[in-house]
Amino acid sequence: VQLVESGGGLVQTGGSLRLSCAASGNIFGLKSMGWYRQAPGKQRELVAEITGAGLSTTNYADAAKGRFTISRDGFNIAVNLQMTSLKPEDSAVYYCYINAQWGMNYDYWGQGTQVTVSP
Repeated sequence: VQLVESGGGLVQTGGSLRLSCAASGNIFGLKSMGWYRQAPGKQRELVAEITGAGLSTTNYADAAKGRFTISRDGFNIAVNLQMTSLKPEDSAVYYCYINAQWGMNYDYWGQGTQVTVSP
């Protein structure tokens, strides 16, 4: 199973972007799904995630609160990140991920999509 991302690009400060990520096949035992980002010279950091029983709990990094919204497609294994009021410090490669537990623990990562916010 692969995670396929789309939606990155170049946007001006204050603009919006929507990132999407879809699994290429079935994944059983979903535990969490979300987005990380990594800027040059920095560690990968959590941006937002959906987790908990029934995947009903959302968590956001402080930098994302009030500006980003994570959502999932209830019919497909897909997760989206709507980003508004973008700032230059949001520039990074964004990675979607899915964690599943089905007898074993499985971590799936997308290939990454570049988001660049110009001043």
